[in-house]
Amino acid sequence: MFVDFDWTAALAQSPILIVLILCSVVTLGFAIERLNYYHKRNGNTDTTMRKAMSAIQGGRFDEAINHFQDLAHPLGPVAINTLDGFRRAPGEAEEIMHVMLNQQKLLLERNTGLLGTMAAVTPLIGLLGTVWGIMRAFQAMSAAGSAAPAIVAGGVAEALVTTAAGLVIAVPSVMLYNHFNRRLATMLSVAENHTRLLCVAARETLGISTPAPDAAAR
Repeated sequence: MFVDFDWTAALAQSPILIVLILCSVVTLGFAIERLNYYHKRNGNTDTTMRKAMSAIQGGRFDEAINHFQDLAHPLGPVAINTLDGFRRAPGEAEEIMHVMLNQQKLLLERNTGLLGTMAAVTPLIGLLGTVWGIMRAFQAMSAAGSAAPAIVAGGVAEALVTTAAGLVIAVPSVMLYNHFNRRLATMLSVAENHTRLLCVAARETLGISTPAPDAAAR
């Protein structure tokens, strides 16, 4: 079916199809960039945590911070800045942690919104191509004064191709967008939970009482 389709003529006559091809290139480029970025941000958080917790319990805060220096996972920068802030001002450690988590969230969700936009927009662009093709089919039929299938086939085929192309782009875009959002939420949850454990261990080592929930809220 697609082998016999005249793609050159369709591209020449339908700017909508050209737009969809550009959308597919942009989507593929940003998807590869995000996949590569998330792969680089992986790390063995459990092993790093065990080493850091042991160092904190021994009162070696500098050593604990050093364990996170080479960790690409969001836990690395969050833990480093939180522990460093904890040493200087324990009361501000939680605020520093939230700031760093928000910073890591911005880095992780960068360009993922474009995938969500493509997932929503490309089916509509494909639908516009469908309307465009049908209009061409009716114009050809009017010019020829006949409704023979050979006359309208080109426009109808063009309409169906643009619709299919929009869906082909949209479906992977939705899947990737949801995948990145799940990974983002998981990585940030791991970073927050582990950093809170580090703060608890640091308070116990330094003999600082944990603030009551009501006091923290006030």
